[in-house]
Formats: sequence, C-alpha cells, structure tokens
Amino acid sequence: MVTGVDVVREQLRIAGGAPLSVTQQDIRISGHAIEARVNAESPERGFMPSPGTLTKWAVPTCTHVRVDTACFPGWTVTPHYDSILAKVIAYGEDRDEAIARLRHALRHLRVEGVETTAAFANEVLAHPDVLNGRAHTRWLEDEFLAKAA
Repeated sequence: MVTGVDVVREQLRIAGGAPLSVTQQDIRISGHAIEARVNAESPERGFMPSPGTLTKWAVPTCTHVRVDTACFPGWTVTPHYDSILAKVIAYGEDRDEAIARLRHALRHLRVEGVETTAAFANEVLAHPDVLNGRAHTRWLEDEFLAKAA
C-alpha cells in the first residue's frame, strides 16, 4: 500500500521463475498503511473461536482500502483451523487518515453467521492510546482488556 508494489504478485512471479519486476531503486515509500485482521472469534468470550456458516459476507468497497479474503456467503468456518476471515488494509497520506479509513471500512464490513473481531478492532482503533501512538505489544493485555473487564 505504501510502495505501490504488490508483494504477493511478486512472490508468485518469482515462484513461476520470473525475475522481480522492480529494483530496490524503484521503490519509493509514500504515506501510511494500517491493517486489521478480522477473525471469526468472540471478543466478549475471551476471543473463543466462533465457527459456523457465513450467511452474509459483504466487504467494503472504499477508496484506498484493500480486503484480502477468500470468504463468501455459504462458506463454513470450522474450529479446526486459523479463524482469520480477512485482512483489511487502509492507506492514507498520514497515520490519522489511514486509521480513519480503516475504521470506516470495518464499520461497513457485513458478516452474519459467525461472531467477528471487526467491531472490537474498530473500538481499539478509536482508543486515545492508539490514536496518540502510545500502544505497545502488551497494550491490549495491560490496558485495554484489563479496563474492559
């Protein structure tokens, strides 16, 4: 999102025997990107898996937002594998714009049939510690989840 290079596409090209389509000198970083992983889990039940069949699955089609997923209505989420449903990635000229776009996208993700972490991620992204860059690797456990309990 910040380089204009689709890394997955490049990996597939290389796996097929093709050379990289860009050089390091071609890479320019611009703006900011942020990602939320949406899982079939219940935040209210300690992030327990939420298996089931997706009765509704509609991803947002927002400007500067990418949704990586393989989900579709009728897809069954089993308790036997990773519970990730999608990665929602947003780009902005700066961090605040990227966060705002990601929050907008998460609000417009429509999922029925399983519980998801989308609303929880949106709530985390609205927290002053996150907005002011004070979150760290143990922040959820130390601050957010402890205060929510």
